[in-house]
Amino acid sequence: MPHFPTIDSELLRTFTVIADQGGFTRAGDQLNRTQSAVSMQMKRLEEDVIQRPLFSREGRHVHLTAEGEMLLGYARRILRLQGEALNSLRTPDMVGLVRIGTPDDYVARFLPGVLARFARSFPLVQVEMHCEPSAQLLQRHDLDLTIVTREPGKEIGELLRQEQLVWAQACGAELQHLEQLPLAMFNGDCFCRHWACNALEAQQRNYRVAYTSPSLSAIFAVVGAGLAITAQPRSLIPDSMQVLGPEHGLPEMPQASIVLLRDTRRSSAASESLAAHVIEGFRH
Repeated sequence: MPHFPTIDSELLRTFTVIADQGGFTRAGDQLNRTQSAVSMQMKRLEEDVIQRPLFSREGRHVHLTAEGEMLLGYARRILRLQGEALNSLRTPDMVGLVRIGTPDDYVARFLPGVLARFARSFPLVQVEMHCEPSAQLLQRHDLDLTIVTREPGKEIGELLRQEQLVWAQACGAELQHLEQLPLAMFNGDCFCRHWACNALEAQQRNYRVAYTSPSLSAIFAVVGAGLAITAQPRSLIPDSMQVLGPEHGLPEMPQASIVLLRDTRRSSAASESLAAHVIEGFRH
């Protein structure tokens, strides 16, 4: 039987965190390890296991090489399968109810894969989903897990990912040239809406909130019809829409942080297992 070298899963985990965080120092902070420890791990991975350079370095920033990009896809699959196998074998008969709250924004983009993998591992666990704006979810005390969007500097809980906020309109709509900019935004207390309106006012740009809805699909329907511009996380913008920025005369947007909150008073094996799946699903 041919002998193939194995890859330590801890090396793969560190590698994926570096790729997600964009640097060794930030990865070390995420993993609670020193930068030198992270560097030694990657030296082992590059020199002893893969025998190919995985990173190209530009000052403090690192970028994946072609080999690194290839390994990243395999690493995520290996770690995901490993987690599913261990969870299934350790607690195959886990039952219970998990209540999870999330803004409507992330349901279609991230949760289908998360819930599908969780269901394969724990088919007897019932998941109850509550879709509300972040501000409303933060007021609730009956949820096991809560996914919310936070503005820079106000992160709480565990960081899942950071998202660049962008302006978007239907391709060919050219609404940025209108004297009064029509917006389609979430209603209620929404960080993205507040930031967008404040930025336009600071720019002394005339605008009006023409359409509001608690549903992202409704907002995108209005924008897709060429009736308004919206401001949303970049990964949520469909290919049918045009991303706008300072080059189109609109103010630059910040990054938003997507975080996971756990209610420790309601913690259970089922909720912790779903939390692990959420963390993995949002990071790739």
